[in-house]
Amino acid sequence: MNRIVAILIVLAALVALVGVRFFEEELFYDPLIGFFKSDYANQTLPSFNTYKLVLSISLRYLLNTCFSLVILWVVLKKWDVLKLSVILYSILFCVLTTVYLILLFNYEEGNYLTLFYVRRFLIQPLFLLILLPAFYFQRKA
Repeated sequence: MNRIVAILIVLAALVALVGVRFFEEELFYDPLIGFFKSDYANQTLPSFNTYKLVLSISLRYLLNTCFSLVILWVVLKKWDVLKLSVILYSILFCVLTTVYLILLFNYEEGNYLTLFYVRRFLIQPLFLLILLPAFYFQRKA
Protein backbone atom coordinates (compact mmCIF):
# COMPACT_ATOMS: atom_id res chain seq x y z
CA MET A 1 0.00 0.00 0.00
CA ASN A 2 1.30 3.40 -0.97
CA ARG A 3 2.37 5.50 2.03
CA ILE A 4 0.19 8.46 1.04
CA VAL A 5 -2.87 6.22 0.65
CA ALA A 6 -2.18 4.68 4.06
CA ILE A 7 -1.95 8.12 5.66
CA LEU A 8 -5.20 9.20 3.99
CA ILE A 9 -6.98 6.05 5.20
CA VAL A 10 -5.76 6.59 8.77
CA LEU A 11 -6.81 10.24 8.62
CA ALA A 12 -10.25 9.26 7.29
CA ALA A 13 -10.68 6.71 10.10
CA LEU A 14 -9.60 9.31 12.66
CA VAL A 15 -12.08 11.83 11.23
CA ALA A 16 -14.77 9.15 11.43
CA LEU A 17 -13.91 8.52 15.10
CA VAL A 18 -14.11 12.25 15.79
CA GLY A 19 -17.42 12.38 13.88
CA VAL A 20 -18.89 9.65 16.06
CA ARG A 21 -17.93 11.67 19.12
CA PHE A 22 -18.98 15.04 17.69
CA PHE A 23 -22.44 13.86 16.59
CA GLU A 24 -23.05 11.54 19.55
CA GLU A 25 -26.19 13.32 20.75
CA GLU A 26 -27.79 13.26 17.28
CA LEU A 27 -26.77 9.71 16.35
CA PHE A 28 -27.21 7.75 19.58
CA TYR A 29 -29.75 7.37 22.34
CA ASP A 30 -27.93 8.00 25.60
CA PRO A 31 -29.67 9.94 28.38
CA LEU A 32 -26.50 9.60 30.44
CA ILE A 33 -24.63 12.07 28.20
CA GLY A 34 -26.49 15.01 29.72
CA PHE A 35 -26.48 13.39 33.13
CA PHE A 36 -22.70 13.12 33.29
CA LYS A 37 -22.25 16.65 31.89
CA SER A 38 -24.21 18.03 34.85
CA ASP A 39 -23.57 17.93 38.57
CA TYR A 40 -24.45 14.25 38.66
CA ALA A 41 -23.08 13.46 42.13
CA ASN A 42 -26.21 14.85 43.78
CA GLN A 43 -28.77 13.47 41.33
CA THR A 44 -30.47 10.19 40.56
CA LEU A 45 -30.04 8.48 37.22
CA PRO A 46 -32.48 9.68 34.56
CA SER A 47 -35.11 7.28 33.30
CA PHE A 48 -34.04 5.34 30.22
CA ASN A 49 -35.14 2.66 27.82
CA THR A 50 -32.78 -0.23 28.53
CA TYR A 51 -33.07 -1.85 25.10
CA LYS A 52 -32.49 1.41 23.21
CA LEU A 53 -29.58 2.28 25.49
CA VAL A 54 -27.85 -1.08 25.06
CA LEU A 55 -28.47 -1.06 21.31
CA SER A 56 -27.14 2.48 21.01
CA ILE A 57 -24.02 1.78 23.08
CA SER A 58 -23.45 -1.42 21.10
CA LEU A 59 -23.73 0.41 17.79
CA ARG A 60 -21.35 3.10 18.96
CA TYR A 61 -18.87 0.48 20.19
CA LEU A 62 -19.13 -1.33 16.85
CA LEU A 63 -18.47 1.85 14.87
CA ASN A 64 -15.50 2.79 17.05
CA THR A 65 -14.19 -0.77 16.78
CA CYS A 66 -14.43 -0.84 12.98
CA PHE A 67 -12.61 2.46 12.58
CA SER A 68 -10.01 1.41 15.14
CA LEU A 69 -9.41 -1.89 13.36
CA VAL A 70 -8.88 -0.03 10.09
CA ILE A 71 -6.23 2.11 11.77
CA LEU A 72 -4.54 -0.91 13.35
CA TRP A 73 -4.48 -2.76 10.04
CA VAL A 74 -3.13 0.17 8.00
CA VAL A 75 -0.44 1.02 10.54
CA LEU A 76 0.71 -2.52 11.38
CA LYS A 77 -0.31 -4.58 8.31
CA LYS A 78 -0.38 -7.89 10.17
CA TRP A 79 -3.28 -10.36 10.08
CA ASP A 80 -2.30 -11.82 13.44
CA VAL A 81 -2.60 -8.40 15.06
CA LEU A 82 -5.96 -7.82 13.42
CA LYS A 83 -7.30 -11.23 14.52
CA LEU A 84 -6.10 -10.72 18.09
CA SER A 85 -7.61 -7.23 18.13
CA VAL A 86 -11.00 -8.54 16.98
CA ILE A 87 -10.89 -11.17 19.73
CA LEU A 88 -9.89 -8.60 22.35
CA TYR A 89 -12.54 -6.11 21.26
CA SER A 90 -15.19 -8.87 21.36
CA ILE A 91 -14.21 -10.11 24.80
CA LEU A 92 -13.96 -6.59 26.18
CA PHE A 93 -17.38 -5.72 24.75
CA CYS A 94 -19.01 -8.71 26.44
CA VAL A 95 -17.30 -8.09 29.78
CA LEU A 96 -17.81 -4.32 29.82
CA THR A 97 -21.43 -4.49 28.68
CA THR A 98 -22.20 -6.98 31.44
CA VAL A 99 -20.46 -4.82 34.05
CA TYR A 100 -22.18 -1.72 32.67
CA LEU A 101 -25.63 -3.28 32.99
CA ILE A 102 -24.90 -4.56 36.49
CA LEU A 103 -23.75 -1.09 37.56
CA LEU A 104 -26.67 0.57 35.81
CA PHE A 105 -29.25 -1.45 37.73
CA ASN A 106 -27.39 -1.70 41.05
CA TYR A 107 -26.00 1.80 41.46
CA GLU A 108 -25.67 3.57 44.75
CA GLU A 109 -27.01 7.08 44.71
CA GLY A 110 -24.18 9.59 44.36
CA ASN A 111 -21.63 6.87 43.58
CA TYR A 112 -21.55 6.95 39.79
CA LEU A 113 -17.83 7.07 39.09
CA THR A 114 -17.45 3.38 38.21
CA LEU A 115 -20.48 3.58 35.92
CA PHE A 116 -18.99 6.67 34.29
CA TYR A 117 -15.65 4.99 33.52
CA VAL A 118 -17.09 1.68 32.30
CA ARG A 119 -19.42 3.64 30.03
CA ARG A 120 -16.48 5.69 28.81
CA PHE A 121 -14.58 2.54 27.77
CA LEU A 122 -17.65 1.44 25.82
CA ILE A 123 -18.33 4.70 24.00
CA GLN A 124 -14.82 6.04 23.40
CA PRO A 125 -12.08 4.45 21.27
CA LEU A 126 -9.77 4.10 24.27
CA PHE A 127 -8.68 0.57 23.34
CA LEU A 128 -7.08 1.97 20.19
CA LEU A 129 -4.92 4.20 22.37
CA ILE A 130 -3.85 1.13 24.32
CA LEU A 131 -3.49 -1.43 21.53
CA LEU A 132 -1.74 0.65 18.87
CA PRO A 133 1.35 1.49 20.95
CA ALA A 134 1.37 -1.99 22.52
CA PHE A 135 1.39 -3.78 19.15
CA TYR A 136 3.79 -1.26 17.64
CA PHE A 137 6.38 -1.68 20.40
CA GLN A 138 5.88 -5.44 20.46
CA ARG A 139 6.65 -5.49 16.73
CA LYS A 140 9.84 -3.49 17.30
CA ALA A 141 11.06 -5.85 20.05
